[in-house]
Amino acid sequence: MPYSHYRPELMGSATLEPSGPLEAGSYQSFTLVYTAGPFGVDDTGSIKIGFRFATDFGPVQFDDPQGPGYTTLEASNGATLEPRWEFKRNIRPWSRSLYVGVMKHFLGPGDTITIRFGDRRQGSPGIRMQTFCEKEFEFRVLTDVIATYDYVALPQSPKISIVPGPGVDWHAIAPTLVRAGEPFKLAVKANDVWGNPSDQMERTLHLSADDANVAELPGTIALRKGEFAAIADGLALGGPGEAIITVRDEAGNVLCRSNPIRAIADPAGEALVHFWGDTHGQSNETLGTNDARDYMLFGRDRAFLDVMGHQGNDFQMTGSFWRDLNELTAELDKPGSFVCIPGYEWSANTAVGGDRNVHYRHEGETIHRSSHAQIADPTDLVDEESDAHTAHELFDKLRGKDCVVMAHVGGRYADVTFAHDEELETAVEVHSDWGTFEWIVWDALEKGFRVGIVGNSDGHKGRPGASYPGASFFGSQGGLTCFLAPRLDRDAIFEAMRRRHHYATTGNRMLLDVSVTTPSDSTLILNKAIAAPAGSLTTRKLIMGDIASVSSDEVMLDVGVVGSAPIERLDIFRGRELIETVRPYSSAELGRRIRITMEGAEYRGRARTTVWDGMLKVTGNSILEASMFNNWNLDRGIRSQAADGLTWKAVTTGNVCGIDLWLSEAAAGSIAVQTRHASPTVEVAGIGLEETVFEAGGLDRRVKFYRLPDAPREARLSHRMSVGLNPQGDTPLFVRVTQVDGHKAWSSPIYLVRS
Repeated sequence: MPYSHYRPELMGSATLEPSGPLEAGSYQSFTLVYTAGPFGVDDTGSIKIGFRFATDFGPVQFDDPQGPGYTTLEASNGATLEPRWEFKRNIRPWSRSLYVGVMKHFLGPGDTITIRFGDRRQGSPGIRMQTFCEKEFEFRVLTDVIATYDYVALPQSPKISIVPGPGVDWHAIAPTLVRAGEPFKLAVKANDVWGNPSDQMERTLHLSADDANVAELPGTIALRKGEFAAIADGLALGGPGEAIITVRDEAGNVLCRSNPIRAIADPAGEALVHFWGDTHGQSNETLGTNDARDYMLFGRDRAFLDVMGHQGNDFQMTGSFWRDLNELTAELDKPGSFVCIPGYEWSANTAVGGDRNVHYRHEGETIHRSSHAQIADPTDLVDEESDAHTAHELFDKLRGKDCVVMAHVGGRYADVTFAHDEELETAVEVHSDWGTFEWIVWDALEKGFRVGIVGNSDGHKGRPGASYPGASFFGSQGGLTCFLAPRLDRDAIFEAMRRRHHYATTGNRMLLDVSVTTPSDSTLILNKAIAAPAGSLTTRKLIMGDIASVSSDEVMLDVGVVGSAPIERLDIFRGRELIETVRPYSSAELGRRIRITMEGAEYRGRARTTVWDGMLKVTGNSILEASMFNNWNLDRGIRSQAADGLTWKAVTTGNVCGIDLWLSEAAAGSIAVQTRHASPTVEVAGIGLEETVFEAGGLDRRVKFYRLPDAPREARLSHRMSVGLNPQGDTPLFVRVTQVDGHKAWSSPIYLVRS
């Protein structure tokens, strides 16, 4: 659907060489031969070679024989061929396509069109393979042999498999908050240069936990070829405390360190501990990569998630796939080890509400679609009565059902000012592969809504929980949500969702604790979907996500952070008001390291990507070292560097990227930056702890200069302060943490209401 199905067996055939497994991101040369069927191809007829929306294969070009992606075409009978490389001019999911028009002649039965992708005969290095793995990467051949522009897909199109390269980037993944004595596991993996877990490594890994006693921690574990990770299971912290596990190679070199692990005393098993989730992404049954089972197993076994959901576009989800997905989540959901949630993305146009993620607590629920735009199966059309064409209709149809809704920013963005339901819509998504969207948090707070904050991937590349953008227009690594719950099962996770007991990150696993202490008893406010245990509504300590009625004018806010990297800053918000910034270093510790950041987007919609390609010139000083952070694409980053300047290529999609300069002198000379959006010049001596900001139009688009210590090391930060409440309405208190490596986290607000 919705291509024509007229006699595909008469439309010809196609072959492809090479056809074996190929490394993700490698340069290759392919020869695809299309052979015309009994109809031939009429004058002005055409074929298309379609590729899935998410792919970053190519791009294809026809003008530079020595450049990457150079592609040539040849008709066996000498017909003129007109090629065009198109994006989003083909029916999804085959959005990227090579159009080949047959002009000034026609093809007869048996005539061929030979397409050489990455033709190396004149010096091209070839064409770059898709940078993420796929079991069946398809060259989808579509034919318009009658010249009606009504395409018929071939019965069989060529397919190859894409596999990971060697590992270069090591990761050690562990839980962040556990009970003392409770067993947990450590997973160690090596990603290739494009973020794919590699199965090509043969290493003996040495483990140690400095200044901590981790019970049952083996001295070594083996990572073998054919395996995607090495696992050390049954570990435990015997008593309350913290640990970070270091992974070294055979020579003693540090490969990586785990995220921080904290154990708390909780003999009754009632305390809230941490579970990491990515509840939002797609597989190839809609717009993603690999099938839904592969999607779930990647998240569980290669990203080491505790909680997962699947969110296919509703207008593309057939009834049969919805049933299959429900069977899959029921099969994989294992209380105590893995929570797998059924759901879908309500994918309406922004004008009528925009994207919402619907998560059901049980299988067998109805999918209320925004439309049936890409569903042709007549058996599905009978369900149109259950459709919800606006967000208001969606909330009406979901009311009373056992589900939660999250507002999402993707291609279409959710407009919470258009529609919101206080009981159903529990959170807004601040970060995903699509970028960072603090504006949706501000929208909700300005309307007085009480929402939590989540981060997910909205991954389309088959890597939930470890989602990298590759070489495409996606601008950031996918996010994660840390759920605070007493146990790992659906009931507990849904309770955490409904009570907003969670925080969001940009994909890292930092440990974040935010609480409020009230001088007198406060009363928790719960919605109708939450059953409150007897005697549990009165408290003097509130955690992220809580809503409470308080009688005092001031409360005490406590924040504790253990980063997965050194911490740059902690920002504390009262609603939209930034009331405090805390850093783990002072002005006296600043050195010769200057940070230049670029951030923001064009606007809220699909074409939000801002290109920051630019250069800088240093006068009266010199650059000793330079590096870029939050650059996820190997084609971008610093392109040239000299003592007096450098050039770079970069994009943001609401998130932040930047360049660090280590200068020979701390306070001499000036730095002149040139980009298409802002070109400021700053005296080095005037750059300090606080940001020097230059507005650059667009949506929160800015260039900033500030100074850091030469080598920040402090990954722990705690802060306690008294906060006054707003005289009227809610007082939402939450924090944003920024690490030196560019990763961020946001706590869900604590909502205080004067009694």
